[in-house]
Amino acid sequence: MFANILRPPPVIARTLVFAALLGAWELASVAGHVSRFIAPPPSEILPAIATLFTDNDLVAAFLRTFGEVLAAAAIGSLLGMIVGWWLHHDRTAGRAFTDWIAATAAAPLVLLFPLFLVLFGRNAATIIAMGAVAALPPVILKTKEGLDNVRTVLIDVGRTFRLTRWQQVKLILFPASLPTVFTGLRLGLVFALINVVGVEFLIGFGGLGLTIAELGDRFEIAGMYAAILFVVLCSATFFFLTEKLETWLLSAR
Repeated sequence: MFANILRPPPVIARTLVFAALLGAWELASVAGHVSRFIAPPPSEILPAIATLFTDNDLVAAFLRTFGEVLAAAAIGSLLGMIVGWWLHHDRTAGRAFTDWIAATAAAPLVLLFPLFLVLFGRNAATIIAMGAVAALPPVILKTKEGLDNVRTVLIDVGRTFRLTRWQQVKLILFPASLPTVFTGLRLGLVFALINVVGVEFLIGFGGLGLTIAELGDRFEIAGMYAAILFVVLCSATFFFLTEKLETWLLSAR
């Protein structure tokens, strides 16, 4: 029993650590060790979230960003799965380009926004294009990894039953690689969200990124932190929902 108290469930442990960090932040801010101008205490940030809905039209900003993220993730996921399939199917291309794509995944692609501004202008197309580009590398890599790791015996069974190429993809390759592919889709969605909000912030055009930029320009620091916290919560929610969707799809295979 004593051991169980020392080892609480993961959810409780995470909650306790998070509460302890917030408490330390609050005490440091109240004691003056942390400037309220730089990092307001949580007791000021959390109530500011409600103010964002009434004074900054947070719902409209969220819906705009949400639409751009979905469009970017859809484009990046579709193109990424196609390229991932090509790299799996063409072994020479896979050996030649996989390392390049992995290096691209680690690069700060958001710095390319001036180029996209020249190509598309200061509008939603630039934001969606940047989000799609950011979503591409994880989707490509995970699609290729999932297809490469399909067990050979499953493919041999398909050949025994004389399945066509499309039937092999539909009945064997796609179901077997789905867990890994879905990991790439989840990462692509999160990368798209990060870059969409980042580009909105940089070019000052609509959505949650513009809301954060405007709050910072007005020196509403608590509101700015509240908006950032809202973006973090949205990202965590997207990840959670896609995880549940993956579980449902795997159970329905």
